[in-house]
Amino acid sequence: MKFWSTSNVKKGLLLCAALAVGYLIYILIPKEELPIYNPADINPKLVDESKQHINKNHKVGDFLLINQNGDTITQHDYEDKIYVTDFFFTRCPSICPVMTNNMGKLQGIFRNNDDVMFLSLSVTPEIDSIPILRAYATKKGVIDSKWNITTGDKQHIYELARKSYFAAVDEGDGGLQDFIHTTHFVLVDKKKQIRGIYDGTNDADIVRLTNAIIFLLD
Repeated sequence: MKFWSTSNVKKGLLLCAALAVGYLIYILIPKEELPIYNPADINPKLVDESKQHINKNHKVGDFLLINQNGDTITQHDYEDKIYVTDFFFTRCPSICPVMTNNMGKLQGIFRNNDDVMFLSLSVTPEIDSIPILRAYATKKGVIDSKWNITTGDKQHIYELARKSYFAAVDEGDGGLQDFIHTTHFVLVDKKKQIRGIYDGTNDADIVRLTNAIIFLLD
């Protein structure tokens, strides 16, 4: 019969101890969670003054928009969905093409997952008519069932940006020349809560956003 040496016994005990400690660490340390963002957590420059004091229970407001096919789009179309929102305009020569291409990459990743959708809002609805949005959507490979490229009343879009998604600098009341949007991709969960704000032009942030969507799906 072969007996373990004293050194082998010690090694075995040390291994068991290490595994036990590792297990305790695993069960005791809280797993990483995505934060829930409220207006008080956001840069005040991006938040309407009436909302800046709110530090809990924020949910994105109802919306009424028109998409690339001329269809009316409301919160109902995103009910029980995880979705990413951004603000753009079709004639933007700088950040918007990068943002739209990255949104397209996300669309490709989650193409076959019905729980994930996308929503883009034009900040120049007086220019971005339905035919222009249709042509833009076609050029960018937008899947109509996944991604709505929308227009609507400018004041309404401005209020959504300032009071719901926090993606526009406070430069006025939504008039023709006062809408300065950000590069933000805003992640919204199935409860209409904001769970992340990412730079839509940054590759590392797109990876982080992808992982966050997967986290919410799990």
